[in-house]
Order: sequence, then structure tokens, then C-alpha cells
Amino acid sequence: MRRAITLTVCLAGLATGHDAAGQDYRRWNDYGGGPDNSHFVELSQIDKSNVARLEVAWTYRTGDDRTYVFNPIVVDNVMYVLARNSSLVALDASTGKEIWIHENLPGLSTRGIAYWESKDRRDRRLLFAMNNYLQAINARTGQSILTFGKNGLVDLRAGLGRDPRTVVRVQPENPGRVFENLIMLGSSTGEAYLSPPGDIRAFDVITGKLVWTFHTIPHPGEEGYETWPKDAWKYAGGANTWGEITVDEKRGIAFFPTGSPTYDYYGADRIGTNLFANCLIALDARTGKKLWHFQTVHHDLWDYDVNAAPQLITVRHGGKSIDAVSVSTKQGFLFVFDRVTGKPLWPIEERPVPASRMPGEQAWPTQPFPTAPPPFARQKMTSEDVNPYILTPEQRAAWKDRIAKTRNEGLFTPPGFEETLSLPGARGGSNWGTNAANPRKGTVYLTTQDWPTIYKLGLEDPLAGRRPPAGRAAVDQGRVIYERQCASCHGPNGQGSPGGPPALIGARRLDSAAFYQVVAGGRGEMPAFVDLDAAAIATVHLFLESRETASTPRTGDDVSRGPVVASGGAPGGLEIPDLEPRPSPLGGPPYPSGVDAPANRYYTDWGLYPNQPYIIGPPWSALVAYDLNKGTIKWRVPLGADARAAKEGGRDTGVFMAERHGLVVTSTGLIFVATTDGKVRAHDEETGEVLWSADLPAGSEGLPSMYEADGRQFLVVPASANINTGGGHRRPGDPPPAAPKNRSYVAFALPAK
Repeated sequence: MRRAITLTVCLAGLATGHDAAGQDYRRWNDYGGGPDNSHFVELSQIDKSNVARLEVAWTYRTGDDRTYVFNPIVVDNVMYVLARNSSLVALDASTGKEIWIHENLPGLSTRGIAYWESKDRRDRRLLFAMNNYLQAINARTGQSILTFGKNGLVDLRAGLGRDPRTVVRVQPENPGRVFENLIMLGSSTGEAYLSPPGDIRAFDVITGKLVWTFHTIPHPGEEGYETWPKDAWKYAGGANTWGEITVDEKRGIAFFPTGSPTYDYYGADRIGTNLFANCLIALDARTGKKLWHFQTVHHDLWDYDVNAAPQLITVRHGGKSIDAVSVSTKQGFLFVFDRVTGKPLWPIEERPVPASRMPGEQAWPTQPFPTAPPPFARQKMTSEDVNPYILTPEQRAAWKDRIAKTRNEGLFTPPGFEETLSLPGARGGSNWGTNAANPRKGTVYLTTQDWPTIYKLGLEDPLAGRRPPAGRAAVDQGRVIYERQCASCHGPNGQGSPGGPPALIGARRLDSAAFYQVVAGGRGEMPAFVDLDAAAIATVHLFLESRETASTPRTGDDVSRGPVVASGGAPGGLEIPDLEPRPSPLGGPPYPSGVDAPANRYYTDWGLYPNQPYIIGPPWSALVAYDLNKGTIKWRVPLGADARAAKEGGRDTGVFMAERHGLVVTSTGLIFVATTDGKVRAHDEETGEVLWSADLPAGSEGLPSMYEADGRQFLVVPASANINTGGGHRRPGDPPPAAPKNRSYVAFALPAK
């Protein structure tokens, strides 16, 4: 059965126009390059004829062993980066020399900051979220602006319809988007039962006052309220824009991709389609009024967030020119709409999908499938697709047997008591930072990875809520919790993996109180573990201390230091209040009275195996070009290469775990991308062919930037991640991977004349 998609559209008050207003491409003064998030620059100095001559112009060492995914912004020959134990550093964009440092900002949003300037340019501000507060600092001096909010702080936990004291995590890791005198913010709410709602909000950049709110979990009387159980807004969470916001400046339309409702994998307490989760939402940027929306997943049970930046392009379609918007998804689809009306450019069909076998669950019977363009990721895996490299014969046989036994009915197979296979999984497909466009040509570029996940639902962790034993028993209990909850990302001994950074101990040590804050509230890509109480978290801290985890010593302190103009994230000496460690009752926090709560809460981990051999064969990641004038894939090439697979005869493999690799597209026909194999490459926009590559001092994650300073065109790349090979797999007796010695921001340019 196939049914037509229904679409809710409001067309009131829209102006006409084309793409982003006249942008100064010499500056990279916004996350993603500009409000349209295209990562596109119109600079002519570097082209196909001379790109092979690019060389390192300067490097700036980060000064610690963290992986920075921060997108540098550049205004007036000043670059702003995050480095040196979470300090905001202003650099000379021509030389990389420090100008000033606002140090000691742990908890600052990891991916970037926002920039705003008044029309007369006398007032220039950097805005960022930190520890659930929004702040502004002077872009020229680095000093906090105390007239912003209340003594320099805006509490992002307030106004969500919940007790702010219970909100452990809400700030976004992306910097939001500035439009006129507003900064629009999403949120990172965490993924547990009873997480905060993902309200979209806009604040005045001068005063910090809240200007408008859009409820992604509708309140009574609001559109979509009937797609949730009664009063779900009081307890349901997520449906949040934790990814990237795009703005059509001329029309004043802001496009928000939203994530899953919580809990991600079991939705018996949220029966229905769950608007406005998993949507592309078009709002009036000045008022927050909804113009149109489209839901890419109904009643999500797979963590299929929509988080990549919507791309604004102009295409030829049906014999006429159409201003369009595209959005890519974790499940490997690219959806394309008329930017003004929300009408799909190609039909989207509702197709039947497998039913859930979980008690109390009601998986939605159909899901949307675009008829064009074609998917950019693999959406099916069998035992025949098991990795032919890196695995031993015994491991390969074990994985083939395990996969053959999973419930594996294709895309949208719901999790259950038996193991179920999902491809692309929770961290597959397209993710934040991975989209770019040439808006004039109607071409969209993205990076993608195939990362299968295996889910199995069960009752909550029996360790949650129990007081730990003392001494060695406490360490052993911490080890059990760590191996169940943490090792898949942070490695078996806390030394990190290609899928995640080292645990926050050793040279990156946090005391027990600060460690509690991170685990209970989450940080960056790490979710909040609200079902672990303070006592259980303390045992994990004890276990990690017992391992004496080593980290790379601080590096880069030989550079000429700029003045420290401020220290700490609390302006004017104010103290930002910490979360109060509190015990969680067995089974998690209670539902509000009167709610028809499910009999049980079921859980699964993310189903990821980054410390096992990568279970699917190559290509593991790719760079894909779409021609949206035709609705076709123009070309597809591997995204980097895996050195270990290459030694075993693997070709065109792509890199493992390529979920956060941003692009820069130039008007001269080049696409730049840096990857975790420790290289940066320039691809031909027309063919995907690699025209130039260079070695980096470390792997790269996050977004590069391109700008012009002192008459030279620069590409700057964050390079501070571990170099990834073999999917993080080490055979017995293999030494741990060497950590990079010179984690840096690296700037490339043509030779100076």
C-alpha cells in the first residue's frame, strides 16, 4: 500500500527573493560560513590550476590533548578558536599568533560560537552557551558583557515548563544562528526518559530577553497536540534541534531540523506520530510562527534524528526555476522541498514497515520514502556483507552467525527483546556538519558513513539507584558500569577510541564532583546518564582512577602567548551553580501524577561496536554529489582511506566512523574535506577526483573554514583527533594507538609572493 504524504503549510507573510543576501566571502563570520550553511565561498585565488601548490602557512597548537571539533570564525583578520583547556582564543588570521585569551571555559558549546555586529559595527559580540547559560563577550576585547541577561547570564533551563532544578542538560553544542538582532537556539536535551522538551527559542542579542518560543512537543490547543498522548508536553522530551539551523535571510525563513523524542528506542509513553520530532520545520525567523513542516520519521524508535544543515539551492524543475531546500537524514535519504511552500519536488510515498513486538509499543505502520533522489547510504545488510578485512577468520564467522540470527527486515525494523539490526544506524548516514552546496548550480554535497547497529531491549540497569559497596568492590562495580555504558565510546581502558575521546581522567583529570556533572548532565556528543545516581557515578570515577589512564601531556606551550583578558565562564566573578548530586529512584524519575505511564521502561545501548572490528565491509564512508536539477546522484567517491585495510589489499574503503567531516565548496570548482585518516584533500567539484592532498599532524573532525586575509586566501582545518585506522580494532598484543603530539589548527595557502 502506498499513500500520499499530507503536508501542513502556511504561506502568510512571505516575501520573494533568492539565496542569502550579499555575503562577504572574505570573512567566515558564522558557523558553516554564513546563515545559509552552504559552506560555499566565492574566492578566486585558489583554483584547479594551482591547488596542488597549497602549503602550510601557519599552525596553532591547541595546547592540550582534547579533540576539538570547533569551527573557527574569522572577522576583520581575527580568528576565534577553542583551545588550551577550553579557552576562547583570538588569533591573527594571517599568522596564527595569539591576540587574547579568555581562558577556563569548560562546558562551552563544542562546535562553535555565534557572531553579531551592530549596523555601525561599534558593538561586536561573540555569543555562546556554557553550562546551560547563554553569554555574550566583546569580540574585540574578549571581556564578558554584563548588561546581557542577568549580570551577563541567560539561564537556558528556565521557561521549559519544567522545574529548572531538574533540567540537567539543555544547551546546544551548535552555536545557534544569528538573524538581525536575534539569536535562535535549539538544545541538547539528553536522550533519557523524562528529558526536557526541545523547545526552539529566540533571544535578543542585546538584552538576552526571550523573544519567541516554538514548542516542538505541542501544548494543549497547539497544532500536533493530538499526535501525542494527553499532557505529553509535561513529561516527554527531546524533539530538539541539536543540529544545525539554516536561514533564508531575504525571506526571513529559518529552517530547523529536529531530533527524536525520548526515550529513543521505546515509545510506549508517547504513542502517536509525535510531531514535531524528526521534522524539517520552517519558521518565521522574526516571530517563531510555523510556515510549514515535514516529518521524516513517524514515532521514531531508531534515533533517526534530523540534524544536518538544510541546504538552500536554486534548481530547474518542471521547466521553471525553484528556490528549494534539501535535508539529509541518518537513514540515508535526501528530501527536497520548495523552500516557500514546503511542497516536495518529487513524490514521497508512505510505505508499510515492520511492526513492533514490544509490549505496549505501537510502531507507526508506515514511513515516508522519497521516490527521488535516490538514497546516499546502504540501507540493508546481511551476513554476506561482513567485513573481509581486519577480522580474523574466527571473528568473521562469529559475526556472520550473529547477524544471521538478528531480526533484520530492512529499514525501520523496530528494536525488541531479540537482537535487531539497523543500517544505517544511530550514527550512520548524514550527521551535523556534513552537508554543503553550490547554491547556484543546484548541487548538494555530503559525507556519509555506513555504521550498522545492533539493538536489544531490556529492563533498566539494575545498578541504577543502588548505593555502591566500599573499597575494591566499588572499583569492580564501577568497571561493570563503565563496560556497559562507556567503553563503546571511550575505549576498554578509558584511553579513547576512534568513536570517542579519552575518559576525563589522567592528564584530563576531573575531580569527582566535576566528573559527576559531566556524566549526569552530558557534554558534547555524550548523552546524560540520568539513570545513574551520584553513588554509581562515583564508582565509575574510582574505576577510571584505578586504571591510571595516561593521556598525552600538554603541548604547544612554546608559542608566544597573548594576554589573558578574562578567566572563567561566570562574568563579573559570579558563580554558575552546579547540579546538585541527587539519588535517582530505581527505574528513573517518576511520571507526573495522572499520566498513563507504561508498566515498564525498557532500555538498550546505542548498539555500537567501535572497539570491535568494524562489522560491515567497505566502503565505510563516502563523499556524494547530488544534482538536484535532475534528482540524481552525480558522483560518489570514497571519503579518505583506511591504512590497515589497505595493507590487506583494501581499496577505496573510505575512513571508519566518518560522521563529523565538514566540507568547503569554492566558486572555482573545488571541495575541501579533512578526515580522521590524518589528511586533507581537495576534490574536483565536477567529478569527485582528488586533485590535492596533504598530511595533518592529527586526524580531523568538525568543519574547516575558508577566508581571505592580507590578500591571501586561507583554508584552516581543525586537526586534533586520533588518527583512525582499522576501526579501532586491536588484536591481542597490539600496542595502543599513538596519540598525536601536535594537535593543531592548520592553515593552508598558496606560497606568499
